[in-house]
Amino acid sequence: MPARDNGHEEPVIRDKRKIDPETGEVREPSGEQSEAPAEQTPTVTAHDGELAAQLAERTADLQRLQAEYTNYRRRVERDRVAVREQAVAGALTELLPVLDDIGRARDHGELTGGFAKVAESLESALTKLGLSPYGQKGDPFDPTIHEALMHSYSPDVTEPTAVEVFQPGYRMGERVLRPARVAVAEPEDAPPASNDDEAN
Repeated sequence: MPARDNGHEEPVIRDKRKIDPETGEVREPSGEQSEAPAEQTPTVTAHDGELAAQLAERTADLQRLQAEYTNYRRRVERDRVAVREQAVAGALTELLPVLDDIGRARDHGELTGGFAKVAESLESALTKLGLSPYGQKGDPFDPTIHEALMHSYSPDVTEPTAVEVFQPGYRMGERVLRPARVAVAEPEDAPPASNDDEAN
């Protein structure tokens, strides 16, 4: 029997070592320790479900905001490009009469000396901005890019054709800034059959 001093029991010492010092084997946890986590499991699971629902809601909100911002950026970039193209097209359109004068001077042999170099520099700069002339004699007539100033019939063509170019057209990319002004010839109609041919 343990000795008692002044009516007090000796302290009880519990061995909580996980490895048995005598056998060296791992001890199984006591019933109290194994049951404690099991009692907390339902609370943790309910809390985790609530957190998962909140996380899913916040994630959906974030994805929606990100999609709206991406669409906004694309719209702003598209508008910026459209405004720039409109401004460049307006400036190029104003310079077309100058190019017409340069073309007439070149046709008459008056484009010489320093003026020729200035004209070449101007044409080069406008080309870099996307301006390109079109409209050559012999091109098939296209009413979307040609303006017919004269009309005739010719046995030398098999389809409506630009047989003369009075003023070249200009486009910037796919946008037509000014249609080419041309004379158009169509194939001659076949001669009507005579009465003698019908009789035969």
